[in-house]
Amino acid sequence: MFKSGEKTALHAEFKLSINVYLSELEISPIRSLADAIDFNNKHSAEERIAEYGQDIFLAAQKTNGMGIVEKKILKRLAEYSANGLEKLMRENKLDGFVTPNSLAASILSIGGYPGIVVPAGYTNHGVPLGICFGGSKGFEPKLIEIA
Repeated sequence: MFKSGEKTALHAEFKLSINVYLSELEISPIRSLADAIDFNNKHSAEERIAEYGQDIFLAAQKTNGMGIVEKKILKRLAEYSANGLEKLMRENKLDGFVTPNSLAASILSIGGYPGIVVPAGYTNHGVPLGICFGGSKGFEPKLIEIA
């Protein structure tokens, strides 16, 4: 899994994006990813760090932005999307698709495609199940309507 480098790009992009978002909040003591990590560590019981951890936060915090490696990965992922999902949808004249749970989340995120997961029931053991609706870029309004 993640042989395409998507995890490397995810961490770098996440850190950059979350830092911008948090820095622009008008009222918040958390202004960066580092602040969020520190908050989680100080409130580990309430944030259920022992149960859920914050591995993605920690991995993202170690990155240094979008360098040559990350840019090459993003270029390769864009090629995968163009020759994969975009081609499939274009050739079959599809606006969207459905998958169980969030199985398509990685594919959707790689290409910047919209996706939404909605509750669909429970297993025999009470574990929630969902259905993921994914679509082409610009398909968000229709996707929300369908979901």
